Amino acid sequence: MLLNDTDYWDLMKSFFNEEGLVKQHLDSYNDFSRNTLQQIIDEIGGIQIEVPNHTYKIRFGAIEIGEPRVVEVDGTVREVYPREARIRNLTYKAPLYLEIELDDEGRETYERVNIGDLPIMVKSNLCLLGRHTEDELVKLGEDPQEVGGYFIVNGSERVIVSLEDLAPNRVLVEVDNRGSKPVYKGKVFSTTVGFRARIEMSLKSKGEIVVSIPGVPVPVPFVILMRALGVETDRDVAEMVSLDPDILNELEMSFRESSATQTIEDAVLYIGNRVAFGQVREFRIKRAETILDRNLLPHIGREPDHRMDKAIFLGEMASRIIELKLGLRKEDDKDHLKNKRIKLAGPLLAELFRSAFWSLYRDMRYQFRRMSTRRKGVLISAAVRPGIITSRIQHALATGNWRRGRVGMTQLLDRTNTLSTLSHLRRLQSPLSRSQPNFEARDLHSTHWGRLCPNETPEGANCGLVKNLALMSSVSVGTDPEKIKRTLEFMGVIRAKDADEQLRHSGTKIFVEGYLLGYTTIPDIIVNTFRDMRRKAEVSTESNIAFYRKYNEIYVNCDEGRIRRPLIVVENGKPLFKQRHSRNLRSARWQWSDLVREGIIEYLDADEEENAFIALDQESLNENHSHMEICTYTILGVGASIIPYAEHNQSPRNTYQAAMAKQSPGVYALNYRERTDTRGHILHYPQKPLVATKPMDVIGYNDRPAGQNFVLAILSNIGYNMEDAIIFNKGSVQRGLGHSSFFRIYKSVCKQYLGGSKDRLVIPEAGIRGYHGAEAYRRLEEDGLIASDAEVKGGDILIGKTSPPRFMEEYRGFEVRGPQLRDTSIGVRPNEVGVVDSVFITKDIEGSQLVKVKVRSNRIPELGDKFVSRHGQKGVIGMLVPHEDMPFSTSGVVPDIIMNPHAYPSRMTVGQFVEAIGGKAASLRGEIIDGTPFSNEEPKSLQELLKELGFQSGGREMLYDGMSGQRFEAEIFLGVAFYQKLHHMVVDKIHARARGQVQMLTRQPTEGRARGGGLRFGEMERDCLVGYGAAMLLKDRLLEESDAYTIYVCERCGKQGFYDIRQRKYACPICETKADIEPVTVSYAFKLLLQEMQSLCLSPSLMLAKEVE
Repeated sequence: MLLNDTDYWDLMKSFFNEEGLVKQHLDSYNDFSRNTLQQIIDEIGGIQIEVPNHTYKIRFGAIEIGEPRVVEVDGTVREVYPREARIRNLTYKAPLYLEIELDDEGRETYERVNIGDLPIMVKSNLCLLGRHTEDELVKLGEDPQEVGGYFIVNGSERVIVSLEDLAPNRVLVEVDNRGSKPVYKGKVFSTTVGFRARIEMSLKSKGEIVVSIPGVPVPVPFVILMRALGVETDRDVAEMVSLDPDILNELEMSFRESSATQTIEDAVLYIGNRVAFGQVREFRIKRAETILDRNLLPHIGREPDHRMDKAIFLGEMASRIIELKLGLRKEDDKDHLKNKRIKLAGPLLAELFRSAFWSLYRDMRYQFRRMSTRRKGVLISAAVRPGIITSRIQHALATGNWRRGRVGMTQLLDRTNTLSTLSHLRRLQSPLSRSQPNFEARDLHSTHWGRLCPNETPEGANCGLVKNLALMSSVSVGTDPEKIKRTLEFMGVIRAKDADEQLRHSGTKIFVEGYLLGYTTIPDIIVNTFRDMRRKAEVSTESNIAFYRKYNEIYVNCDEGRIRRPLIVVENGKPLFKQRHSRNLRSARWQWSDLVREGIIEYLDADEEENAFIALDQESLNENHSHMEICTYTILGVGASIIPYAEHNQSPRNTYQAAMAKQSPGVYALNYRERTDTRGHILHYPQKPLVATKPMDVIGYNDRPAGQNFVLAILSNIGYNMEDAIIFNKGSVQRGLGHSSFFRIYKSVCKQYLGGSKDRLVIPEAGIRGYHGAEAYRRLEEDGLIASDAEVKGGDILIGKTSPPRFMEEYRGFEVRGPQLRDTSIGVRPNEVGVVDSVFITKDIEGSQLVKVKVRSNRIPELGDKFVSRHGQKGVIGMLVPHEDMPFSTSGVVPDIIMNPHAYPSRMTVGQFVEAIGGKAASLRGEIIDGTPFSNEEPKSLQELLKELGFQSGGREMLYDGMSGQRFEAEIFLGVAFYQKLHHMVVDKIHARARGQVQMLTRQPTEGRARGGGLRFGEMERDCLVGYGAAMLLKDRLLEESDAYTIYVCERCGKQGFYDIRQRKYACPICETKADIEPVTVSYAFKLLLQEMQSLCLSPSLMLAKEVE
């Protein structure tokens, strides 16, 4: 029996119920806190300190993470929740405790020491919110549907944006065509714990192969490097590369170039001469061996006994480069997702913690050495300074500045609405520069199907570089490769070291995480057995295997950061997901993980998908298929999956909507009254869309929508909806259409200064420095704070505060009155009006008083406000028409908005027509219409529904003009569409200026709306006036209204004069008594230019001519 849409929808819902939408961040962080932290400590192990007549041995034991807590200024410790951290500008963090054992020549002491604090990811295993039910969360003042996945640092929510990077430890071959002859290159980013080395091998135009190693200034010939690694004879070197005579012929030049170096010692010395030139022989050899062990392929091992493994890896690398030259292999596709890895919070924090712990390690060593010289002996707790780790990690998260000069790694979480928050948490960033074209990197790749959203990407410089995860994609956490290697050996894989000539010639190579494990003669059996074991959960479900017949190679991946997607397993042309499984899911007897464990569902990465033949749906299944899609619409991401009938739109329109959905006010959090976000928007009457999509349910969009259903007429009526403008029904707006509230936080801290002086919350007295005038303080109460519900406007003071003078030295000497206070009150921004919503009075981490005032302004749609449908059809309000003047239908329906028909032909957003018809049918039928892309109620069925209900199938109706009462000759399209209000409102953008601030240097008006700046009359505008010959208007704009200034010029010498106050006359410093001074009006910027030229020892003279009468 065929399963229907509902069964697959239930399957998809079970995935989201278990996995959630930010699982990748939480999994990665949990893995970091559970495993990686301990691994970093174990890597370092301990410290051995030798001081005269004494040796201390310090061993590091287990690391533990405590409960999230706050240490108050008086030393009290108590648990802290995210809500309090946000309001009080705290960091949501927990203490790290490390067991340290000190061996003082036989006397052992053991201590559990706090080594620092670790920021806690909200909703991770360490977070307190995960232990409470939804009702308890509401009582705690938290949002019951909080998704988590971010950190709270100094009160602000920071998210680590996932980084997309090239896969480490994988050989990528490419052709460099920049020179006259092609150079064939193979490179590998050898990455091990806390260390990354880029090894590059090149086959030059002359035919010799060289290898670039970090720390060696010149490339090392391949054969010499192989000898240095212990492969002595030419035959052994050649066999390491390949047994194919065509490939071996290409090595001839390399052997010739290295013929002078025949022994292992000579080869090591060759490298030593290049890294330690002029040093003694022993030092050169030692230095070269260190380079071979430490810098060359560190991921294989960093000890001398790993050299042969490194030689095998390099041989494989050389073989691939020669195969590329001979045309036996193609260039590796850097944009294929098999060659990409996603760095999530876990690996990035591990990198940060490792460097912070090394700093602590060095500091501990220094402290122990200092203590050991004292009589009292050594105290473990005194040697550990917890601030080192705390400040390093916290500073990186707060600023986004990571190691190795990377910036912008963390961002402020977008809280415009639920959708923008989820989208931000599922975002991927490419490390490529946005200033370069990189066309291939920006393109949509076939492997993005089901893994990355094809529509959700920004416009402009970041297009295609910033991507978003598709709905059902997940990022692997990884599993231990050693277990996988043992499993493969048990299946009959023979290690590369032990393989004989015959096996190497005919066998299939097996790579585990890019490293050549060995050979097999039964590739199909091994691959199929491995997959069966994985489906039976005998092998980790995190692993994937792919067999490339063309190259006779098997790849096994089990590392973290691969984007994978779930698919239904198909056997003999039938899906393993049956009706009974669907029933089990519905009755909650089974969960998603049960299906994965039973082998009904399996996750494929981009590598293994190359071996799969996937059916789109059950109807297209046949015997050859290996897998089947769960739901086709899950190829879209969070932003694009709310677009109904998206398959009927032109592609860029869906991209525009995905971007604008993140800018529409909705209900971003249920606890918005308890939050102190700098800015926040709340829509007053959010409505569920009448035409919905299935993913809306799992995203939570139906619970917290960000828009309203508008009755839409398509008509170019009175010309006020030209160029995408929209005519609004004033009556609808008065009834609450599109109303929203805007919240802004104003905050102030009462700091304490050295010398005992501190800020005070008072109503400042007149005469104080920076006093705003009595009118500004009229709303303040005795404590210097404004009352809740007070109406305020631009310039009104919300927090009255006085501060001591900045520099006490100013008042020494002749000053008699003593220091004067400064007024540092916080006022409402100019041009803003509103009502004080709430006042938060608390203390920050340093014990200083912290005041936050939330001002609410009511935003009613007005001319110039921006609205958008779910199909990228954006427009501003062009006119608000009274209800009685709007067109009306025969049944008395009056549209909320009138849209211009010219918005459709070139943009081809047919989806909006279908949505409007669906919305009309939904309103009449009283049921929500399913408009999910690729799986919806067909437009034909909607048209038939309208016909049954007595309407025209195309959605057109007879309308009457509201002004004349006459019927329109044509029938007008009337439907219901979901519209989103955007936070670009005219009240935040309107700007004009007459007089105001000027810059100190040039005395020209300042720039920007926030500073009350002028409106730039630019070069092109000037050209227009020049063209018209409007000389006086030009003079008015560019001189009088800008920076007119009178200078005094001596007619005799052309230099600038001045007004001598003592003699009460104009004087010239050069001509003195003979001067003839004239006033000249010039631009102040010109006067500045003259003076700057004088500072360069150039003396400009101005030649004056008399004005023509």
